[in-house]
Amino acid sequence: MKAYRAALLRFDDQHQPVYDSDGLLVVGPDATGRKVVRAVGDHASLIDRFPGVAVEDLRGRIIAPGFVDMHIHYPQTDVIGAPAAGLLPWLEQYTFPHESRFSDEGHAREVAGFFFDELQRHGVTTALTFATSHPQSVDAAFKEAQARGLRFITGKVLQDRHSPDGVRDDTEQSLIDTETLIQRWHGVDRLGYAITPRFAPTSSPAQLRGAGELAAKYPDVWIQSHVAENVDEVKWVAELFPRSRSYLGVYGDFGLLRERAIYAHCIHLDAADRALMRETGAAAAISPTSNLFLGSGFFDHAAADATGMRYGLASDVGGGTSFSPFHTMLAAYYVGREGQSKTGMSLTPGQLWWQHTAGAAQALGLGGVVGNLQPGCDADFVVLNPRATPLLARKTAQASRLDELLFALIVLGDDRVVERTVTA
Repeated sequence: MKAYRAALLRFDDQHQPVYDSDGLLVVGPDATGRKVVRAVGDHASLIDRFPGVAVEDLRGRIIAPGFVDMHIHYPQTDVIGAPAAGLLPWLEQYTFPHESRFSDEGHAREVAGFFFDELQRHGVTTALTFATSHPQSVDAAFKEAQARGLRFITGKVLQDRHSPDGVRDDTEQSLIDTETLIQRWHGVDRLGYAITPRFAPTSSPAQLRGAGELAAKYPDVWIQSHVAENVDEVKWVAELFPRSRSYLGVYGDFGLLRERAIYAHCIHLDAADRALMRETGAAAAISPTSNLFLGSGFFDHAAADATGMRYGLASDVGGGTSFSPFHTMLAAYYVGREGQSKTGMSLTPGQLWWQHTAGAAQALGLGGVVGNLQPGCDADFVVLNPRATPLLARKTAQASRLDELLFALIVLGDDRVVERTVTA
């Protein structure tokens, strides 16, 4: 076992932040050998329970849960910051040409290595990630994640129509490849597989039907896709699937709405869609920097909360503009403020932090496993320096309440705040 002395941030069962200004985090193996949090709390109250345990003194720093990114595209690492008129032109001009290169596993593994370096630098310890339509891209990412001991989820993209040569796959072979990859990787070490239709327009009914059959056969794998991101996209789906009640309804019609099903964006949903998300246990991955960058619209936090649907935060790199959870939380604050005149809603710093840690983990079906520092959670955490820059040091020194401290970090923080990322 090992212990760390620092200020500690975690969350209780009511999603409220708990803060120890002088805390002790004790980590070590559980009965299965998994590296977990063994004890957490006030230093003075805990230290006598662990005689002889080595304590690293990190006073002046904050230990917080590792961030959880619910939706990100590792093959789009080099697409970040590419200018385009909107979602569909952006896909055609930048995304698909870049993704076509991932048929080469050597290229895929080089990008994956850089991608994981960036996640670590920004304090992200769990990610649900798109690969490309090439099985090699999945193998490359899993190999890199496994070597680093990460909790990581990805899957081969399914897209058998309305896609250019180089990324379009074959319907039957795509489903064979998906099942082969599930059997090869799902549940190995800290890895998980996600059945991954790109989005409804780029999958034929036969491919979506096959994806739903695999989801039923392997109920503990994840499902991930996009829904209701862009107005033009929503219109296109209505033309392609006229018998479905809505864009979200398309996925439900093919058996792709359930626990561990994560749908990115969920901007242009109606009340019936949100109720369907709640009833099926599917969750939304909110990507505010991407939505602002591509002009897609704003996620309706108030309507989601009123319905009781699950959601969490995500970067959506490369449509998203930053790997930084601090930038994502700040963008979510802006988006939440957008509807304030109608709802009176403003997301608190604690809510924002919850949505990118324990809340995101809960939405992924990993509550109590990652995203928090309660006993039994995986020992994934970040060491934050609240004095990483002169302005941040000046601001945090004046904080008299936890909300003020957390908000200063959200508004002024970036990768310089993340002094260390500890995984398992």
